[in-house]
Amino acid sequence: MDITIIPVSWAPRLLSILRIMSGLLLLQHGLAKLFHFPAGAVPPTLSLTSMPGLAGFIEFFCGILLVLGLLTRPAAFLASGMTAVAYFFAHAPQGFFPILNRGELAVLYCFVFLYICAAGAGPWSIDAARKK
Repeated sequence: MDITIIPVSWAPRLLSILRIMSGLLLLQHGLAKLFHFPAGAVPPTLSLTSMPGLAGFIEFFCGILLVLGLLTRPAAFLASGMTAVAYFFAHAPQGFFPILNRGELAVLYCFVFLYICAAGAGPWSIDAARKK
């Protein structure tokens, strides 16, 4: 007896939706750091040559590439590495458990982007259109 709620045939489309939504969420971090949008999201004194400033560039450009589905695998790999570094530099020193060091989001991003790197962009992407 198969009790599948979502048909397996939807999996490639849901991969595209996962890529688009995680790309948009990553992009908002970059927009906040680089352009202070929305206002109040990040202190305006952020140095663009600091680690958070470099992260802002990666978040912004990889976010755009992921939303478009262009150069998806390298963009997702870079974003995965950046979020792993964010976890180990900013969160892990504050304690072992992600729930206590507030690093759950960085860990989740890391593994979502790693999955997208392995799985690819999905059918709704520029990468898929270029293959045809």
